[in-house]
Amino acid sequence: MNRPLAFIIEDDPNLSEIFAEALTEAGFTAEMISRGDKALARLAGTVPKIVLLDMHLPGVNGDEISRRIRTDPRLARTRIVIASADDALAQTLEADADLTLLKPVGFIQLRDLARRFFSEHPHAYC
Repeated sequence: MNRPLAFIIEDDPNLSEIFAEALTEAGFTAEMISRGDKALARLAGTVPKIVLLDMHLPGVNGDEISRRIRTDPRLARTRIVIASADDALAQTLEADADLTLLKPVGFIQLRDLARRFFSEHPHAYC
């Protein structure tokens, strides 16, 4: 069985590594992307099952990436998890996300949430 693809769009390399490991343990293949413009380029040709999205990114910010995902019919089944240290910003984007996490996000917290999300929506990942 193929593992579903997860994009980790985060400019902090330490957080990206932690998020990638947590999502890998939850059953995903994780791909780390550190710039918003590079994320949009990857999204133009790839359909991940989940996007873990930071809001403050170089190139293109996270809210623009979220808007592009939500308006692209190819990405209609892609789940968005926003990870932000900015509580006010996270609240304004909550309607566009499937899940909103406030940083710091712990390894176990993310792994367990991703596992639960995957087990509750298994057909979304076929």
